[in-house]
Amino acid sequence: MTEGAVSSHDRLYIGGDWAAPAGDDRIEVVSPVTEEVIATVPAGSRMDIDRAVAAAHAALISNPWASTTLEDRIALLERLRDLLVKHSDELAQVITEEMGCPISQSRAIQVVNPVRILEGYIEAARQYPFRSVRRSEHGQALVLREPVGVVAGVVPWNVPLSLTMQKLVPALLTGCTIVLKPSPETPLDAYVVARLLEEAGCPPGVVNIVPADRDVSEYLISHPGVAKVTFTGSSAAGRRIAELCGQDLRRVTLELGGKSAAVVLPDADLDLTVEALRLGSFRNNGQICTLKTRLVVPAGLQDEFIDRLGGMLDTMVIGDPRDTSTQIGPLVSERQRTQVEGYIEAGLAEGGRLVRGGGRPDIDRGWFVEPTVFADVDPDATIAQREIFGPVVAVIPYAHEEEAIAIANNSTYGLNGAVFTTDLERGLGVARRMETGTVELNGSPAGFQAPMGGVKYSGVGREFGREGLDPFVELKSIGVPPAIADSLA
Repeated sequence: MTEGAVSSHDRLYIGGDWAAPAGDDRIEVVSPVTEEVIATVPAGSRMDIDRAVAAAHAALISNPWASTTLEDRIALLERLRDLLVKHSDELAQVITEEMGCPISQSRAIQVVNPVRILEGYIEAARQYPFRSVRRSEHGQALVLREPVGVVAGVVPWNVPLSLTMQKLVPALLTGCTIVLKPSPETPLDAYVVARLLEEAGCPPGVVNIVPADRDVSEYLISHPGVAKVTFTGSSAAGRRIAELCGQDLRRVTLELGGKSAAVVLPDADLDLTVEALRLGSFRNNGQICTLKTRLVVPAGLQDEFIDRLGGMLDTMVIGDPRDTSTQIGPLVSERQRTQVEGYIEAGLAEGGRLVRGGGRPDIDRGWFVEPTVFADVDPDATIAQREIFGPVVAVIPYAHEEEAIAIANNSTYGLNGAVFTTDLERGLGVARRMETGTVELNGSPAGFQAPMGGVKYSGVGREFGREGLDPFVELKSIGVPPAIADSLA
């Protein structure tokens, strides 16, 4: 894609075909760098959703997908994996163009993690108890884990390919079919995925992809033909989706926002800590829900920590995300930049000490915000409580360990967190007391076999590993005579 070029897509991927949309509405994809339209795609309508759900339902019960074995499903996904690897640079460039992630991070994260997610789920599926026998003195049962049905997967714009894989792969491995709804900001990578699924030999209707705006998305989520919804996005949107699903007792998994705390203990290696925060707090231009945006630091180390953090930020080039030297690019949209700047204003108004950034870099075009650091932030301040989703962090000083833990837990969110210390046993003790779904000790990732999800306003349910397959299956118990129980195990 070259600057100023417009790449139009005229079809939707429904029922294994490139189908003409029912309406004429279009979604414009706007470059966060040039602020110009770089592509258009059809805006799916309710009629398109009806067709997609019907195709998914038909595939679930009548075409070869209904009788596939686990190995058949794994084979399809392994072919998809190979194609994702083969087309990784194309996908990286598409994601950078549509949402502004620096190309170096798109290549290293945005297209690498989806493959890791896919492979992790395959590994989990090979060990998953799709059938087992349970015995007791009162009877014995064949326990089956069967596909829950048609899944609606709603994908946000910040890491679109990774989150597409988080929805699509467990659905397919468990025998479900899916209607994917990519974000209006980033539908282009989903078109590449559809093309690769075709090439991989995905049966018709197993995967359907329909970009759509909010009202049509709600129609999908509440569609009577949908058995389960899996959503990643803001907590506000998650509450609305939970409300809609609750009306029909529809299953739902929600991976929502975060305001994650990094607790820096007094004995921490500050060089290691600050380097871990390069990506831990600022990757993808600050637009990741698991980023550590509350930096909880001993009061006596705050100034030294800020100096080192500033030195690290000095090495992060701000600019065109298509340049391989860039580490901080633009925000995804003008609306997102306006929101982030509003939080910076709130930080200043509430007495936060601005020690770095706070404005726009000297770049002619694009929705850029400087990496911004506030110090001496009150734990209850807006910038310490609200998810900003931009390159803005709040440094919060503490006097003792108990206070640090209290600050970390002083949040309506609980998605991720971190502890930095040279005393690993002490660090584990602090991690276990943090009210959050995942904690990283000295920057160590949990990997894709560990369950990932949040507590409080950060979500419902888990993704990855065995726990990530559980929401896509329905349990069935069949009482069986003792004589055949052994043969069924």
